[in-house]
Amino acid sequence: MKKILLYYFLFSLFTGTAVYILQSLSIPLPRIIRFYLNDFLIIPIILFICLQVLKWSKNDKSYNISLPIILYLCFLYSLLFEFIFPTYLARYTKDFVDVILYFVGGFVFYYLQKIKK
Repeated sequence: MKKILLYYFLFSLFTGTAVYILQSLSIPLPRIIRFYLNDFLIIPIILFICLQVLKWSKNDKSYNISLPIILYLCFLYSLLFEFIFPTYLARYTKDFVDVILYFVGGFVFYYLQKIKK
């Protein structure tokens, strides 16, 4: 396994969890962290977990997730969390910056999985 992808996953998971816990404890955070950091981190976290399951299920340690699949996941997250959920659930709000962050996170993951040892 490419160590940089694992380290990025662990960093993202730890950071995203810390932000979530700090928000639930009502600890003030800068706006950029409060509103945007987890949107940037979620796609690589989900894709890393999917990649590990696919590597295991296909029994192929060199398997990579293709760019069209990554873009499809980013599109689905954007559609659900920025267009559909805000229409029906008060907890969610439309924010087009989040759409950009989903795709940036997807491209970061794509780049990191392509890095050779």
